[in-house]
Amino acid sequence: MFVRSAILGVAAAGALAIAAAAQAPSAPAAQAAPAAAVSPEQARLLKSAEAFVRHFFGWGPDVPVTLGPLKSSASSEFYTVPIEVKVGEQTQRGEVYVSKDGKTLLRGEIYDMSVDPFAANRDKVHADGNPSKGPADAAVTLVEFSDFECPHCRELYEELKVIEPRYPQVRIVYKDFPLTTIHPWAQTAALGGRCAYQQSPAAFWKMHDAIFDNQDVISTENVWDKLVGFASTAGLDADTFKACLSSPDAQKAVDANHADGVALDVNSTPTVFINGRPMVGGDVESLSRMIDFELAGKK
Repeated sequence: MFVRSAILGVAAAGALAIAAAAQAPSAPAAQAAPAAAVSPEQARLLKSAEAFVRHFFGWGPDVPVTLGPLKSSASSEFYTVPIEVKVGEQTQRGEVYVSKDGKTLLRGEIYDMSVDPFAANRDKVHADGNPSKGPADAAVTLVEFSDFECPHCRELYEELKVIEPRYPQVRIVYKDFPLTTIHPWAQTAALGGRCAYQQSPAAFWKMHDAIFDNQDVISTENVWDKLVGFASTAGLDADTFKACLSSPDAQKAVDANHADGVALDVNSTPTVFINGRPMVGGDVESLSRMIDFELAGKK
C-alpha cells in the first residue's frame, strides 16, 4: 500500500507496525525548505487536527507526531495535511484532508475529476535511461520499482516471465528501489545491475535474472564475488565492472531511481506503474487485467 493508507489504515488498529514492515523502509529525509508563515487560524487548525488524530489512532504523548505544513488540495474547501509518525526506528508519512472550517477530517484520496489521475505519475516516473524491454514507442509501459534482495520482487520476476511473451507490445522498465534498512546487500546488487547496464544494456537482463535466480545463496559477505561472477558469465569485462561498482556514476543512478520512487510515494517493493497507474506487487491475472484495460483505451 502507499504510505498514506499504510500509516492511516493499519495504525488505526492501534499500531504503527505495518503489515508489510518487512518491505517498507523509512523514507529519506528531504532537505528542509524555508517554512511558510502560518496564520493563528491555521496554527489552531493544525493543533486541533493533531489532537484528533492522536485520539483516533491511539497515539499517546510518547509517539512523535508532526502535522503540516498545510497545503492546497483538489477541493477548495480542504487543506492537505502531511503527517509524520515515528515509533522507534520506524518512520511513516502520509496525508489527511482537513476542512478549512476545522470541522471535518478525511482519510483517503481526493481527486480532481477534470484531469487524468495518473498523469502526474507518468511525469515523475522517468522511465528513460533505465533498463527496458519492448518497443520504445509502446502504447503501454510497465515501470517496476524493485529490490534485488526482496522475496516478493523475485515472485514478480516469475510473474513477468508469463507477462512478457503474452504482451510483446508492452514496454517493461526496471528501476532500482533498494530497501537498505532491511536488505543489507540490496544496494550493492543495485549497483551491480546499473554497472551491467552501463557496459551493455542487453547484459543487464542477464545480470537481473542471475541475481533473482540465485537470491537465496547471495549474502552480504559474498555479494561482490557473486556479482563479478554473474558479470563475467554475461560477457562483461570484469575489470571495468569492478571499477564501476565503486564509481559515483553508478551510485548517482541508483539514488536517482530511489528518489523517483520516493516522489511517487513508493514505500514497498515491488511497486509497478502501468501507464502511471500504481499497483503494489501484482500477479499475472491482475497485471494482465490492467494491461488489457490500457491497451483497450489506446485503440
